[in-house]
Amino acid sequence: MLSAFYVNELLLNFLHRHDPQPEIFELYEQVISILGSTSDIAISLRSFELELLSLLGYAVNVEHESGTQQDLDPEQHYDYRVEQGPVPVDRAEGRLVFSGAMLKSIQAQEFDDPSVLRAANRLLREVVAHHLGGKELKSRKVLMELHRGRLAPPDERNPESG
Repeated sequence: MLSAFYVNELLLNFLHRHDPQPEIFELYEQVISILGSTSDIAISLRSFELELLSLLGYAVNVEHESGTQQDLDPEQHYDYRVEQGPVPVDRAEGRLVFSGAMLKSIQAQEFDDPSVLRAANRLLREVVAHHLGGKELKSRKVLMELHRGRLAPPDERNPESG
């Protein structure tokens, strides 16, 4: 349910009221259906985020170097800059530093590989946060509270609720 809350929150924050977006509604319908029937929630959410950002005009560039439009070199490391895209760097460490091979794997949505899924999560968290303009998502706050143990899951707070 928390994942569906997150999806709804993204739509509420990115879309304008009374603005028909049939492609986004179809995407929403698909992800809600999938979330209710899969154990691969993170994979579904990363795919949804990539597609949603693309439909909104904020597509994540994980194909070409920023400025040159050259294909990414799988051996090169890139610092991902949200407003620019991948910029070649001489280091392999950094919050948004990825190999070209990793960025290509994210583009191909090879999320069955746990390292690709983690990298996509790190990248998309930054991209979404940037486009939200500093607005904090309540679903993320609830998730962090659950992880810190400050908030018991609903069935533990009230034994009769489940």
